[in-house]
Amino acid sequence: MSRYDAFQRYRSKMNCRILGDDAARADSGARRPDGSIAPGGTLVTKRFFSLDTQTYQDGKLPARTKELLGLVASAVLRCDDCIAYHIDQCVKAGVSDEELWEALDVALVVGGSIVIPHLRRGIEFLDQARNHARTTTECRSNRPE
Repeated sequence: MSRYDAFQRYRSKMNCRILGDDAARADSGARRPDGSIAPGGTLVTKRFFSLDTQTYQDGKLPARTKELLGLVASAVLRCDDCIAYHIDQCVKAGVSDEELWEALDVALVVGGSIVIPHLRRGIEFLDQARNHARTTTECRSNRPE
């Protein structure tokens, strides 16, 4: 399994564990030793996730610009999961490789050479995300299949 696929699977599972209802949490493996379903995130947790989602929506800055800003911040903070997430969102938003490279150049200048290992993993993830985007046709219909 590629890092891209593993990342998507893990993120989906854990979001269900954190944000899901009882059934979703149970499906994600959230069981206590006594068999009861472990609790999910608190109201504060859910509000923070919502705030994060709302922050990256179109506003005076387009969503694609906000994703590039998130990518730069993530690289400077050296968070590989965050870098992967923002690269994936940039790909979905139609950001070009050249735009990604310029954003990552800013991260290198701000963060210094310690960003380089994270840049390497980010570019590996980018290649997998681009490959996934080429080989996957997302369903654009609301009709059940």
